[in-house]
Amino acid sequence: MANHVPQAPGRQSKPKSFGRVRGFILLALAALLLLAAGVAGYVMLRVLPNVPALDAVTDYRPKIPLRIYTADNVLIGEFGEEHRDFVPIKQIPDLMKKSLLAIEDARFYEHGAIDVKRALGAVGANIRSGFGAGGASTITMQVARNFFLSREKRLGRKINEIALAYKIEAALSKDEILELYMNQIYLGQRAYGFSSAARTYFNKRLDQLSVAETAMLAGLPQNPSRHNPVANPKRARERQHTVLARMRALDYISEAEYQKALAEPLHINTRGQEFDTHAEYVAELARQAVYSQFKEEAYTRGIRVTTTILKAEQEAAYASVRRNVIAYDQRHGYRGPEGRMELPDDPVEREDAINEALGRRPVSDGLLPAVVLAASAKSVRVETVDGDTVDIKGAGLKFAAAGLAGNAKDTLRIAPGAIVRVARDAKDNWSITQVPQVAAAFVAIDADSGAYHALVGGFDYNFQKFNHVTQAWRQPGSGMKPFIYSAAVEKGYSPATRILDAPLDLAGEDAGKTWSPQNDDFKWDGPISMRRALAESKNVPSVRLLRAVSVPFSHEFLGRFGFDLARQPKNFTLALGTGSVTPLQMAGAYAVFANGGYAVQPYLIAKIEDADGKIIQQAKPPTVHNEEQRVLDARNAFITDSMLRDVTRYGTGAAATKALGRNDIAGKTGTTSDAVDGWFSGYGGNVVAVAWMGYDDPKSLGGREFGATLALPIWIDYMKVALAKRPQEERAQPEGLVRENDDWVYAEYAETPVLGGVDLDQQPAADPNAAPEDPNAYRDPNAPPAPPAPPALPAPPQPTQPVQSQGSSWF
Repeated sequence: MANHVPQAPGRQSKPKSFGRVRGFILLALAALLLLAAGVAGYVMLRVLPNVPALDAVTDYRPKIPLRIYTADNVLIGEFGEEHRDFVPIKQIPDLMKKSLLAIEDARFYEHGAIDVKRALGAVGANIRSGFGAGGASTITMQVARNFFLSREKRLGRKINEIALAYKIEAALSKDEILELYMNQIYLGQRAYGFSSAARTYFNKRLDQLSVAETAMLAGLPQNPSRHNPVANPKRARERQHTVLARMRALDYISEAEYQKALAEPLHINTRGQEFDTHAEYVAELARQAVYSQFKEEAYTRGIRVTTTILKAEQEAAYASVRRNVIAYDQRHGYRGPEGRMELPDDPVEREDAINEALGRRPVSDGLLPAVVLAASAKSVRVETVDGDTVDIKGAGLKFAAAGLAGNAKDTLRIAPGAIVRVARDAKDNWSITQVPQVAAAFVAIDADSGAYHALVGGFDYNFQKFNHVTQAWRQPGSGMKPFIYSAAVEKGYSPATRILDAPLDLAGEDAGKTWSPQNDDFKWDGPISMRRALAESKNVPSVRLLRAVSVPFSHEFLGRFGFDLARQPKNFTLALGTGSVTPLQMAGAYAVFANGGYAVQPYLIAKIEDADGKIIQQAKPPTVHNEEQRVLDARNAFITDSMLRDVTRYGTGAAATKALGRNDIAGKTGTTSDAVDGWFSGYGGNVVAVAWMGYDDPKSLGGREFGATLALPIWIDYMKVALAKRPQEERAQPEGLVRENDDWVYAEYAETPVLGGVDLDQQPAADPNAAPEDPNAYRDPNAPPAPPAPPALPAPPQPTQPVQSQGSSWF
C-alpha cells in the first residue's frame, strides 16, 4: 500500500486561487478594452465629427489693429480692441522661443500633440486632488483651446482639446503651430502676442529685450492677470524667477546670464502704449477717415495708414506749442493747487489715498501730478504719481512763491495735502508748475501740394480731444488784412498807394451809433503807403482801403482763398478780421500767396494699405499746377507776397526774419479786439504754417499780448527746424507788372494814379453793401481812363472746410 503524504494546509487551493486572479485580470483587461473601445467609439462617433474645421488656424487671420504712421515710417497711433503684431516665426528671437518652451512645453518639438510623461503626472495629480488640479497642456493643445474652446475645466472639453490638438499637428508643422501661439496668445493689458506685449510692457521690440525681460513675458501665458507686471509686480517677479530657473536647468542660458537676469531691475511701462512722436491729433484724424470707409473692420484688418506728416517737423511743432504755451502761462502767474486731499496718519492708508488721488489725474508729458507732504517758504516735499519723493527748493519754488507766502490766499496756499504739478528740467532740477488753461493750435502744409507737414490740435490730447486746427472757428483779426489788400491790388491799387492814417468816424456803423476804429498803437501817421500800412498792421487805413475797394467786392474776393463766406461779415469790420476761420483755412488761404496764386486742398493721408501691404488707396497730389487751379492773378500773388515779406522785415512780424536769417519769409500777425485771439500765419521755403493761441471760453489774453508775442514764437521755433535744409526761394517777376512810384503795379493801371478816395478823407459815408465801385471813381479826373479789367479768372473751388467737421478730402 502506497504511503499517503498529507498536503500542507492551503497547498491544495493553489490552482483555484490562481484561476481567480487570472480571471480577474482578464476581466479587467476586457473592461479596459471595452472602455477603450467605448472611448474610441465616443471619440469616433461623437467627438471627431464635431471637431471644428481648422480654417481658423490653417488660414490664420489675426485681428491686427489699425496703425497710423508718419511719412517717414514712425508709428504715431494704434486703434483696436486687441493690440497685436503678427511676427513670422523666423523673425522671433530664438531666446524668446526658448524661454516660452522652457516653461510651457519643453518637449514641444519631440511629442506629437500630447506630452505623455507630463500627462501621466497630471493624471496622478487629478486623481489625488480632483479633476483640474494638474495640467499638462502642450502648446498645440493651448492653440486648440485658444482658437476653438473655452478654458472651462471639464472632461468633455479636455477630450475635444486633445482631438483638436492631434488634428492641428496633422495639418501644420511645429513651427507653424508655435507661430500661431506666439502671435495669438493673450498676455494682459490688451496685448495679444509677444511682440505686442514687448511694446506694451517695455516699449521695445522683441529683439531688444534682455534675458530678464524675455523671461517676464514668457511667464505670462499661464495666468496673464495673476502674473501681470503692471497689476501684480511681486507675483510677476516670482513667475519670472521660475522661468529663469527652467531656462538655466535646460542650459538655455549660462550661469552668468542667469544671475544677471535675477538681479536686473525691470522698468515696466505703466502708462499704456507710447509712441515715438506726439501726433495724437493727427492719428485721430486718420482714424476717423479710415473708420468712415471701413467701419468696424478698420480695427481688425491690419490696415496701415501712412500720413504726410514728417517726424522731425511734427516733433518741432509739438515741442514749440508746449514750450510757448507754458511760457505764456507762467507770464500770467500761479493759480494755485489743482485740488486738495486729506492725508491719513497711517502710512499704508496714506499711500493708498495718494495713489488713488493721483491716479485720477492724467500725466501731461513732464507735468507730473504730485501731493504735497510738507511745505514751507523755503522747501516743499512732494510725492509724485510715480511714487518718488522729491524735495523742491530755491529756484524751483519761484513760480509758486505766492502760494507759499504767510499771507497766501486760501485758493493759492500750498500746504500738506495740496495736489500740484511738478516738472524736472534737463539738469534734474525740480520745480512747481501748473497745467496751462490757454489753448493753442499749429498746422503746417506744403504750399504746392497741400500735404500736411505737422499738426498740433491743442496743448495736450489727454486733456482735450477737441482739435483746434480743424474745429475751432475763431476771429482772425489782422491776419485777414492781406486778403483785403490783395483785393485792392486786383482793383488796380499799388503798394505805393497812399492811405490817410487819421481818425475816422463812421456814422451808424455800430448798431446805429458812430463807429470810430482805432489803431493798436493809438498813433496817427498821416498819409502812408499801402505797403507800410500792412507791415505795421494799421487798422484805420485798412478800413479806408476797404471803403475804397467796396465791401461786396472784397467779401466775394475772399472766396478765392477758400474762406467760408457765410462766416465773414458784410460790413467794414471785415477789414479787421471779425469773421470766423479755422487755422486750417488760414493755412490754405496763405498757400495761395506762397505758391503764386493756386488753390490747394490740404490732405493728410498719403496711402492706405492692407495687412499684406497691398495699396487700397493712394493720394495723387498735383506734380505741377495748372491754370484750372489758379484763383489769383500771378501778379497779385507776387505783389501781396512782397508786402507780406516786409511785414516780417520791419513790421509787426520782424522777429521772424531776424530769427530765421532768410529773405523768403512772409506772413502776418493777427490780434483780435482785446487780444482774445493771437495769430501768426506765414510761409517760407514753400512751407505754410499757422499758429494760434486763445482761450476756449473766449477772454482777453492780456493787455500786453499780441500775435507777435503769442503765436509768432511758436511759428519761429517750428520754422527753424522745417527750413533748416530747405533752400531760400526767390520769386520771379511775372509779366504784366511795371514799377511806378518805386513799387509794383499792374501794367494796365500804370500812370493812372489813385487819388481822392483813399488819400483823402472826403468820401461820404459809404454803404458797405453798395455795388463794387467803378475802378475810375477815385482816380485823377485828368488822367486817361483805366483799361478794362482783365479777363475773369476761373471760378474758385469750394471753400476749404475743416477736415473733421466738414468732411473735406483726405487724399
